[in-house]
Amino acid sequence: MNKNTQKIIEHYQCPGCVCGSDTTCYKQGSYLECEKHVAGTRIYPNVGRILLGMPVGFNRYGSDENMELYIFPSMDSGWGFDKLNVPVWKYFDKKTDCTIVRGMSPRINTTWIHIFIENCIKHINCYEITEQDMKEMY
Repeated sequence: MNKNTQKIIEHYQCPGCVCGSDTTCYKQGSYLECEKHVAGTRIYPNVGRILLGMPVGFNRYGSDENMELYIFPSMDSGWGFDKLNVPVWKYFDKKTDCTIVRGMSPRINTTWIHIFIENCIKHINCYEITEQDMKEMY
């Protein structure tokens, strides 16, 4: 794993992970994400599991406890948004220079989060979350 990927995993996946913040446990998933990641932080009684490293609006699993998180080196790395994989929200995180997309796959009734290690916000057709939106979500 290169240093940039390690930085992104430490920032977005490691906080709150049951494996801790030591990336020596890293096992590559389908793309660059850590396959061993398990969100171990819960907020009771009604929020459930959360992803501590993710920005507000992208940090809750909600009712889909099986939501997937994928990390891609770029938007051209193999995942396409279409009628079967629909982006819903997008956000450019200035802290990491990453584009984050929350979406769903209605055909298989699942949700996901994509993190692109680049600024590709203009190429994704969905609602862009602003800093003001995030403040209102608290």
